[in-house]
Amino acid sequence: MKNRDLLIGFATGAAAAFLVKGAYDRKEKLYSADDVLKHVKSAFKEEGPIDGSWIFMKTEPYKQHAITTEVYKGGITRHREDQLEQFEFLADAHTGAVLEVKKV
Repeated sequence: MKNRDLLIGFATGAAAAFLVKGAYDRKEKLYSADDVLKHVKSAFKEEGPIDGSWIFMKTEPYKQHAITTEVYKGGITRHREDQLEQFEFLADAHTGAVLEVKKV
């Protein structure tokens, strides 16, 4: 085997490994649940103090029409005008964007 063939094989293998690793890293990168919760809490704190918050650390599949993604599910509790308010939210695990907030 010639040195040139060996070098071409090595370069091809290294390039393929680099591309596969890049694709894998992009696909698997998720926002941390803690960062998502901090973002949601700061948004609610702009309207007043909150009493409590929670988030599931494990993602869940979420499908709306033809779109499927992984989401974090969480909640916020606060008092407003002497009434307890509870909210649940869904946030996209890949972007950190809040997809849905509903009052419970």
